[in-house]
Amino acid sequence: MTTPPGDDAHFVTLHAAVVLIAAVLIGLTAGGLAFLGGTGPALAVLAGLSAAGAAVPVLHGLIR
Repeated sequence: MTTPPGDDAHFVTLHAAVVLIAAVLIGLTAGGLAFLGGTGPALAVLAGLSAAGAAVPVLHGLIR
């Protein structure tokens, strides 16, 4: 896809931004709940990162 002259090209597409923001929110929620459940901070961060990483392909397929 080409952009007309004078039109700024976007750094990130809207689809990618929505998927990444939703994955970050899912990761923060999972990490926060893990921490509140009594898990140590390091393991809560790992839980949040793994949840966010697992959410990206699922969200990519669901959001179109």
